[in-house]
Amino acid sequence: MPGRNKLQKFAEVLQMPNVYESFNPTQPELTGAGGTLTDLRGRWAADHFGNDHPITLELACGRGEYTLDLARQYPERNFIGVDIKGARIWKGAKTALAEGLDNAAFLRTRIEVIRHFFAPGEVEEIWITFPDPFLKKGKENRRLTAAQFLRQYRRILHPGGVVHLKTDSRELYDWTLESFADQPAVDLLYHDDDIYAKDLPLPELATETYYERMHKNLGKTITYLRFRIGAGEIVGGKEMPVG
Repeated sequence: MPGRNKLQKFAEVLQMPNVYESFNPTQPELTGAGGTLTDLRGRWAADHFGNDHPITLELACGRGEYTLDLARQYPERNFIGVDIKGARIWKGAKTALAEGLDNAAFLRTRIEVIRHFFAPGEVEEIWITFPDPFLKKGKENRRLTAAQFLRQYRRILHPGGVVHLKTDSRELYDWTLESFADQPAVDLLYHDDDIYAKDLPLPELATETYYERMHKNLGKTITYLRFRIGAGEIVGGKEMPVG
């Protein structure tokens, strides 16, 4: 019974010590295990991970394959997977607990309000892995490389922090490159329209998500780009209110 199984996963997620949630985007509050209200803004490394290691976010993390694999590869760093789908996060969080990956955690929330949960400069790096490309006309501002999201990333990223986009959507890849050409604040560091046609430029790219494997089997190529967001103007889109 799929519906019952999903409800059971939601109930288990609510009790997991490595998962935090925020359900109301108009009044973002963070709850931890058991629904306890908490505030980790500026305190993720110290209060959750118990260290002072740098933090990497995986946005649109799905089942958390990147969060988990990077946590295995880099025990000297902290990783947080972010997604709104609780049943998907359940898989990643449960795997992290089973493997004792204390440097992996998960945040269930809408990425539109991510700025509420991290202090300025608290995040060292962001990975955006196979997000919904929102290809329908009029949905461009929901793409995770749109101007309104760039403003949020800049608020929480450490100066010089890097953002990675890995996607099978050539439309999203091309649109992102085109939009970045008109963004004074964006410093495009690298881009590749077929990462597996040559040696991988980063070992982290060898990690494959569930959706990547599925799309590769359908013959799709995998694209990748890397960029920084500087102090210049971010043009376009609507400014999200700060609350």
